[in-house]
This record gives sequence, structure tokens and C-alpha cells, in this order.
Amino acid sequence: MDEMRVEIKGEVFWLWRAVDQEGNVLDILIHSRRNQKAAKKFLRKLLKKQGFAPRVMVTDKLKSYAVAKKEILPSVEHRYS
Repeated sequence: MDEMRVEIKGEVFWLWRAVDQEGNVLDILIHSRRNQKAAKKFLRKLLKKQGFAPRVMVTDKLKSYAVAKKEILPSVEHRYS
């Protein structure tokens, strides 16, 4: 999982993206924030779409991921890249 800053019509947004181990995009979310609330929203959206929790979640070291994972996916192994 990762997030990146994008501009749409002059406004700043964050593109949240999840990919599988082969690089296939699983889901995306465009959000105005890069915080815990956005991370939780994205994880819930991804879980609903996939229908199951992953065994491992790999993210950068943004603290929002750890907080969201702890609340929504407590049994999932969290690795940092």
C-alpha cells in the first residue's frame, strides 16, 4: 500500500493505492487527507472489495497505516518497505 500527492483542478489530494505481490492494482482511493481517518477508510474499502484480509500488509512508514491496521486488521502481519 502506498499514497501519493496529486493535483486535480488545482486542488491537492492523496491517491491511496493497494497492489498485490505481482503489482496488480487492487483498489484506489482519492482523499483530501493523508491521516488515520483516510487510512482507515481505505482499509475498510479494500477489505469490502476483496472479501478477505491479507496475510501480510506492506507499507511505507507513515504512522497512519500502523494505527489503521491495528484497529481494522489486528491479526495481519505488517511489514515496512
